[in-house]
Amino acid sequence: MTTQREKILILSGSLGDGHMQAAKAILEASAIYKPNVTVKVVDIMEWIHPRMHVFERYCFMKWVKHFPSLYGYLYQKTRVENPLTYLLKQFRSSSLQRLCKLIQEVNPTVLVSTFPPASAAISMLKEKGMTELCSVTVITDHSDHSYWIHPHTDLYLVGSEEVHKALLNKGVPDLKISVTGIPVRPFSTQACSKQRLREKFGIDPTSFVALVMGGGWGMIDHTFIDQVQSNLLRPDVQFIIICGRNVKLMHRVHEALHDKANVQIKGFVEEIHEWMAVSDILITKPGGLTTSEALAQQLPMLLFEPQLGQERDNAKYLIRKGVAMPCEVEMLQSQLNEMVEYPELLQDMRKKAGECRQQDSASQAVTKILNVISDTVVEKDTVSIPQYA
Repeated sequence: MTTQREKILILSGSLGDGHMQAAKAILEASAIYKPNVTVKVVDIMEWIHPRMHVFERYCFMKWVKHFPSLYGYLYQKTRVENPLTYLLKQFRSSSLQRLCKLIQEVNPTVLVSTFPPASAAISMLKEKGMTELCSVTVITDHSDHSYWIHPHTDLYLVGSEEVHKALLNKGVPDLKISVTGIPVRPFSTQACSKQRLREKFGIDPTSFVALVMGGGWGMIDHTFIDQVQSNLLRPDVQFIIICGRNVKLMHRVHEALHDKANVQIKGFVEEIHEWMAVSDILITKPGGLTTSEALAQQLPMLLFEPQLGQERDNAKYLIRKGVAMPCEVEMLQSQLNEMVEYPELLQDMRKKAGECRQQDSASQAVTKILNVISDTVVEKDTVSIPQYA
């Protein structure tokens, strides 16, 4: 009998870049470390609502940007299981049927989710007996929110021991949890020469470099630009402002700061780990993937006050670990001055980042995903009780 080649179907989502970035990290790690394994990444929103997903994403982004307090309120209200979370986890039969069609077409040996709605949909499929495939959920924030947790998930991959303990407190069995770190792309963990990269990017090797990220979620607004323009342009601090795919923001920042010799303005950059490697501090909002990439490079962080619930969870974790400090725009100048003048503060933060980062998180995730398949095969061979009653 021919054994089916292992095939991983990763269901992700495009509400924010982090979920898809984690999926791509697993895809790339598999190609490097397990080239005999096939991996396919699918945006579940695009698959289920092919004509509506762009509009849905646009509405979500506008909601988060203009009503973050409402988002935060609902996030807290649904942190633990209650009738509201039950309603939010439901899927229409037509959506489940489309998902079943995808599974039939791909014919995977395991289902992986890096997106909470995908985790919910997979669990519902298994509950209804529409699939018996193993399911793995990759939690892409330092959070134990109920929307990640579902009764038919076989394994949770989490970013820290704190999340591990939090899931145990919610009743998830220990055997179903593995601390791998939040998966970041394999090249993000590579050691880089700061001096060589500064030469490559034309950065003064003696300057203090502040890397600014977060344009996609509106962190770089007119208030921040005004601060950089009027207060933060000390000659020994080099600012690198990365606007991502936010073209409108990039034009606005360029218009305001293009004449400043110590400001570099970038759009989307593929080699973000290199820009992190040349930097002394990262100024950002605490997204799960961005901060995990920073930890991989042992880059200290200044975190602007998070508005989203998962960002609050991330910020609490990072600040508690001593690898980040909270920040407001009005405080930024004084905090940067302190770090420039007292470099031992950054040295201590770098050391702590090295202590809590997870090495090779994506390759660890691939290994755990493949192991859950073999473990389930062994279980089925040794246990006579049917999987579904």
